[in-house]
Amino acid sequence: MRSRFNINNYSNLAQRVIAAIIGGSILIAGTIYDQWLYFAIFFVICMLAQLEFYKLVGLDGMLPLKTVGTILGCVIFTMSYLVELKHLPDSYYFLIFPLVSIIFFIKLYKKSDKKPFTSIAFTFLGIFYVGIPFALLNVAAFSVNGIFQYEIILGTLFILWASDSGAYFAGTRFGKTKLFERISPKKSWEGSVGGAITSFGVALVLASKFTILDVTQWMIITTIIIIAGTYGDLVESLFKRSIEIKDSGQSIPGHGGFLDRFDGLLLASPFITAFLKIF
Repeated sequence: MRSRFNINNYSNLAQRVIAAIIGGSILIAGTIYDQWLYFAIFFVICMLAQLEFYKLVGLDGMLPLKTVGTILGCVIFTMSYLVELKHLPDSYYFLIFPLVSIIFFIKLYKKSDKKPFTSIAFTFLGIFYVGIPFALLNVAAFSVNGIFQYEIILGTLFILWASDSGAYFAGTRFGKTKLFERISPKKSWEGSVGGAITSFGVALVLASKFTILDVTQWMIITTIIIIAGTYGDLVESLFKRSIEIKDSGQSIPGHGGFLDRFDGLLLASPFITAFLKIF
């Protein structure tokens, strides 16, 4: 009798590796192959991550505008891509504020919501916590010469993955000193150091291959990812802890949900974009 492949039959580590290989291959191949395929892949990730966020907020008794918030986040993501691609003028960014103001008008007609402004706040949070960082990733991708540079996206992902993987294995093997026990009991300083060493090693390799940025720029981006990425992980842990759940979802075997997988990117992306655009 033919046996069927079931990833749930494997250990957590095996699931992490299999999911990482499959998901990573899709992200890498899509980003390199075509800029519109990159857009489509990250559009879907942005949408699913926002839906996941609003679902979790709902578990805590809040009533955010799940559909509206997700649509607005995806519209901002799309707008940023089209503006950076020069299909729309920069002035379209001024539409962001009128668009998100729609949330206030809609909530006026929601009679069943006993705490409308709390729900409004969480709807905004979903946009600014998830949608905006992904939109800023588009800005980073076009930050050099106004042309889509897949190397910036892949470099950021490679360094982030190196940081996560290094921290995971170093923390598992050597972790003793708690990094932030109140928020995330499993994270250790040893793991953070392991993640930093792995990240800088990968960054040095990237600097020799992805010459669109120089060594100093890659080192600064790596530092941003190590610091902001770690805090991004802790912020998401704080969020999950506040609603008493372990993972944000089960969408990615061995990794949890999309927020679990991209939490570091959400906080690192704005800092990376600011660095590339200003300095």
